[in-house]
Amino acid sequence: MPRRAPLHSFIAKLIVAPLMVVAIDLLFQDAIGSWLGGFALAWVIAVIATLPAVRHGPALVAVMAAAAFALVMADDPGLLAWVLFWAALSIATLLPRTAGFDDAVRWGIRLALHGATGPFTPLADLMRLFGGRPGRARRPIRTVVATLALPLVMGAVFTALFASANPLIEGAFAGIRFPPADRIVFWLVMGALIWPSLRPSRWATRLVGSFPEASDRMLPEFPIASVLISLGLFNVIFAIQNGLDLAFLWSGAPLPGGVTLADYAHRGAYPLIATALLAGLFVLMTIRPGTVTAASRTIRRLVMLWVAQNLLLVASSMLRTWDYIEAFSMTRLRIAALMWMALVAIGLVLIVWRALAGRSARWLINGNAFAALVFLAIGSIVDLGAVAAMWNVRHARELTGAGPALDLCYLDRLGSSALPALLDLEQQPIAPSLHDRVRRVRADVMTGRPGWNDDGLVAAQADWRRWTWRGARRLAQARAILGDEAIHAVAIPAGATVACDGSIDLPKPPPSAPLTGTARP
Repeated sequence: MPRRAPLHSFIAKLIVAPLMVVAIDLLFQDAIGSWLGGFALAWVIAVIATLPAVRHGPALVAVMAAAAFALVMADDPGLLAWVLFWAALSIATLLPRTAGFDDAVRWGIRLALHGATGPFTPLADLMRLFGGRPGRARRPIRTVVATLALPLVMGAVFTALFASANPLIEGAFAGIRFPPADRIVFWLVMGALIWPSLRPSRWATRLVGSFPEASDRMLPEFPIASVLISLGLFNVIFAIQNGLDLAFLWSGAPLPGGVTLADYAHRGAYPLIATALLAGLFVLMTIRPGTVTAASRTIRRLVMLWVAQNLLLVASSMLRTWDYIEAFSMTRLRIAALMWMALVAIGLVLIVWRALAGRSARWLINGNAFAALVFLAIGSIVDLGAVAAMWNVRHARELTGAGPALDLCYLDRLGSSALPALLDLEQQPIAPSLHDRVRRVRADVMTGRPGWNDDGLVAAQADWRRWTWRGARRLAQARAILGDEAIHAVAIPAGATVACDGSIDLPKPPPSAPLTGTARP
């Protein structure tokens, strides 16, 4: 029988998990910084050390993905990066219990069950530990516990009796301070989060194992005549909409009836994406491999024409959003909207390719899931706020003479994400009044604004618990450009306040005294 290394045993996991809880308790003090990435890397190492099954095969790929997202959090921690890290690490621990990566839907269910049952895993392991049958491997542990139970209980009783009889012992026990309840709850929550990654429950894999594989056979089939009429009608309707877009949106022709291009662009962006999604669902149902409609050459040609129109519709939606950005400025939400529209277009292409190549439903689901994962990974790595801020600065009306007006309040809300753009703008030859406002907003971002909860980038980087690699690079860039001025707030008149756009609100003067102040008797 091969010898089992102690590090891979239940006892090793029982030691590693509390150590990780102690580490997160020492690190986390209501502040998140790059230490979270370091903790995540330590978590990955603990999983690799205690679970030999994750060291090879697809599980190793998932572990490496988890380590990559841990590095992302080490640069700049965020919720999206943390979710992707947890998902990758959970997949790595569950993969050895499955036949491999089947389809994204089943793995989504596995992750949901893993997260839902995770808090109960420590309790289940305790019940299994103390409720094992004689002769099992857990018998020695039960024997140790049974051996220590009597001396520990009786020792506690005698100690309590001596404490009541001896004031010195009672005073020693009175000096003991137990941790507050919220801290104990935090330990329990973190333990329930860490332990399932070291000893994953079988519930998620067993329950999902009984689910049917992803298939579109349950979708209804439609008569050929109905599909032909639908596709003909849909192509005509979409041709009208695309024709209007080509006439006014793409060519730039003036719109009738006093409708502005911004109104035309903004109103149609999201409804047209919903239309494309419905079109994709229709194509998925009507020309799936093996159906009578999919075998019809006429239907396939009409579908190809309709999908091409849908792709033009998605492109028009992206152009609408871009025109709206050029009219009103860039935001993180609008960047995310453009990414979502591109993802919809990829989904339409995959649906058509699946129909032409006869691919399975699993291939289609996994292809869309992979594309979504790529976009989510980009969103976790790239600071979309910094991208939006730099675009707004470089295309501001105050610099170029055209485009949207500069929204300094939005840059102020972005916080340190807007610092590179503000530094760039501060060095530009702009009007003195605007330069002063930009300088005040930049100072607020760095040193905080009096009366606000955010104390600025400088104070955050001075606190090791909030320190991040990305914040350190931005602060170094500011100091290289501004020198020691970067760590000082901009002086304002006494009693005045700085608005979010950098303008100064002066205090109101006191009411003037009356000219005749003699009161009548």
